Amino acid sequence: MSEYKAIHGVKIRDYTTDPDNLITGQVWFDKTNKVLQFQESNAAGSWATGGSLNVGSRYASGLGVQTASLAFSGLRQGLSGDRVETELYNGASWTEVNDMNTARSTYGSQGAGTTTSGICVSGYSNPADANKDEVETWNGTSWTEIADVNTARRAAAASGVVNSAVLFFGGFTDARSNATEIWNGTAWTELNNLNLARDTLSGQGTNTAALAAAGGVPGAKDEVELWNGTSWTEIADINTARQSVGGSGTSTLGLVFGGQPRGDNGKKTEQWNGTAWTETNDMSIARSGFATSTLSATAALAAGGDSDNNPSAPAGTEEFSSPAVSTKTVDID
Repeated sequence: MSEYKAIHGVKIRDYTTDPDNLITGQVWFDKTNKVLQFQESNAAGSWATGGSLNVGSRYASGLGVQTASLAFSGLRQGLSGDRVETELYNGASWTEVNDMNTARSTYGSQGAGTTTSGICVSGYSNPADANKDEVETWNGTSWTEIADVNTARRAAAASGVVNSAVLFFGGFTDARSNATEIWNGTAWTELNNLNLARDTLSGQGTNTAALAAAGGVPGAKDEVELWNGTSWTEIADINTARQSVGGSGTSTLGLVFGGQPRGDNGKKTEQWNGTAWTETNDMSIARSGFATSTLSATAALAAGGDSDNNPSAPAGTEEFSSPAVSTKTVDID
């Protein structure tokens, strides 16, 4: 007989009040009411088709939430060059807005913030075959160049909820990087490094509480690290090792999805509750190197990227929605 911990990754514990950051199916003992309780949902989170980008791309970045997202940078469909186009999503369709100042491919989750206070950090220039250190912020209307990062790189990750407080980590220089930098609205400062140098990882959370998940070393990895504002600590691994993944949410309620190797693994989606990763419903197609929302683990999106169906950059969007959950008392009569 399978044990509860083997299935859900956590033990049955007792609490005086309902625990935070529950995962669907989690069971606990309510010491106050002396009953066994569990977290129930009508269904697991699932993916649905959204509106298509106007300009298909891969190796792009994104930011925001499912109903208010930006997609920017990357290689154009057909691989005709780096992209300056920026597109805004309203939950149904994409609209072209003002271009970036510097065309680039980001090869990772290098966007953070919202559609009124966003940022794109660093990247790569394909014609020049060089990593970039340029940083641009988005104010809801246009992009503005600000101070460069200390270490130029691509395929890195960023986390933050506004463009004046951002953490930037990992990536590729002439080798995989473990460098971490923080932006305070004025300057970039180098901080303690990741434990594992890697690129094409996902970033989510804030500049004081972030997750760095998966990535390439080379070869797909399953390691996850937690940032506490000072240093990185290794925590529970994702279930399926991947690189070129998408990530969205916070350090206590996160989502990792897609990635390489593609095939079935490139469709997988995993949810984080602050303690353990749980697999939920797959994406409809395997994709990697796509633009993603960054702020929500219950209402996320993936746009463009490489896919098994269209390796030269699809324009399609998928939207992830997680249903509401509720606490139930176990009937043991």
